[in-house]
Amino acid sequence: MNVELVPRFTVDDAELSALHARAFGNDPAEIQPWSERLHRHALTWLGAFAGDRLTGFVYVAWDGGTHAFLLDPVVDPAHRHQGLGTALVKAAADAARAAGCTWLHVDFEPHLKPFYLEECGFRATAAGLLRLP
Repeated sequence: MNVELVPRFTVDDAELSALHARAFGNDPAEIQPWSERLHRHALTWLGAFAGDRLTGFVYVAWDGGTHAFLLDPVVDPAHRHQGLGTALVKAAADAARAAGCTWLHVDFEPHLKPFYLEECGFRATAAGLLRLP
């Protein structure tokens, strides 16, 4: 598979929402305002393209200083287990490092622990989460 990673690509909200729907089982008719959100809050974002098809995505938010946050990493189910997720995380980490960040945070579900800790080089930390109603 020949895939190109494209930083800060022109986001099509419907296309990115469809990728998320395929990957996470979201309602495919629900279109999120990705472009606006990314332009307001992201240090950077990357898309993985197989030809003209978006097959992966990740974005990096930050505090404007040393902390960056990996958000919404996703790979199309048809393209998983080929190293694409790892390549997206590495490119996101490189971009955060280039911006002067010294920390990249990520939250993940337990079944993704081997991916983030073993494949991507994160280390486990204690963290807290507060759901805001």
